[in-house]
Amino acid sequence: MYRTYLKRILDLIIASTGFIILLPVFLLITVFLFFTNNGEPFFYQTRPGKDEKLFNIIKFKSMNDKKDKNGELLPDEKRLTRIGLFVRKTSLDEIPQLLNVIKGDMSLIGPRPLLISYLPLYNAQQRKRHLIKPGITGWAQVNGRNAISWQQKFEYDVWYVENCSFLLDFKIFWLTALKVIKRDGISSNTSATMEFFTGN
Repeated sequence: MYRTYLKRILDLIIASTGFIILLPVFLLITVFLFFTNNGEPFFYQTRPGKDEKLFNIIKFKSMNDKKDKNGELLPDEKRLTRIGLFVRKTSLDEIPQLLNVIKGDMSLIGPRPLLISYLPLYNAQQRKRHLIKPGITGWAQVNGRNAISWQQKFEYDVWYVENCSFLLDFKIFWLTALKVIKRDGISSNTSATMEFFTGN
């Protein structure tokens, strides 16, 4: 009942209300990033959602597109702009994803939507993370976010899929708020962002 109907209703109500409240912040950050990222304040990327159905995720663009002499993008930490670093540390870069939730591509809470290139790399157990809609935050995010290994992250994701409930989502919602306040687990132990998943 909750997973099939109530979760979507709550997603729609909370995401719509949250976006309206955060609209002034959304517009302000959009203006700043428009000028710091050469007129491109948003980052769009195709990601797999529920049942591996593809959709376009939208986030604030926290990194520029600077490349080295060979035409390759510079490492993440060298492409993070000052305003980009700020919106990442405060998790404000996630605000545009409320539009993904309102549209129905995502949920507020669920496994994070990852890269399409990872799909062939999952084992049968890890693929279960796609049995429900991906989320802006999730069980893995409140248990380490980018500071834990891929294996741990997938275990948390699958556990969430198998135990999804209103009380669990309520718990994750408030733990996420605490994580954002503490700015906890933003980076991995060796990189400004999470390293790429290369398989099991």
